[in-house]
Order: sequence, then C-alpha cells, then structure tokens
Amino acid sequence: MTIARSIVLFVVAALFEIGGAWLVWQGVREHRGLLFIGAGVLALGAYGFVATLQPDPHFGRILAAYGGIFVAGSLAWGMVVDGFRPDRYDIAGALICLLGVAVIMYAPRG
Repeated sequence: MTIARSIVLFVVAALFEIGGAWLVWQGVREHRGLLFIGAGVLALGAYGFVATLQPDPHFGRILAAYGGIFVAGSLAWGMVVDGFRPDRYDIAGALICLLGVAVIMYAPRG
C-alpha cells in the first residue's frame, strides 16, 4: 500500500506543479493576467506541500525521483492540454526517467 500511496502523491504533486507552471505561463506569456498567475503560484505552493506527504523521509530522494515524474508528466500535460505530440525519443526519455524513479524510490533497501 505504501508504493501505491507514493505513486498517487507523485501524480497529485505533478498536477499541482505542472498545472501551476502552465497557469503562470498562460498569465505571462499568453497575457491572460494576474488571476492565472496567482492561481499558478497557489498551485505551485500546493505542490511543495504534497511532496512532504511522501512516506520516505529523505528530501533529496523525493525530489530526485519527482524529477522523473515531472519529465513524463510534462509530456503528458502537453499532449492533453496543448495538443503536443511526443516523438519516439520523447517517449523513450520519459520511460527512462520513470525507470529511474522506480529505482530511486522503490528499490529494496536494508
């Protein structure tokens, strides 16, 4: 159950961080205004909070592993929200990152 909880937390964190960054991008780059920017800042803050709920106590490990989640999640966000179509190298890179997440977070440790 701990691995399932950890995966759910990574997904929620990714939604907050990637969504928050996207909102700030929309507010600044697409001139959608302060409401988008403010919502993005709040979402980014929520991401920071969600990361603290991971069962592993090591900040460095959590953030290192989250980097792989961020890579794959950003590509998925781009597909769903912006119509981005990843090529085979994007997909291969994302899979390598997710393999890294699995090794960092879920390898058996004594």
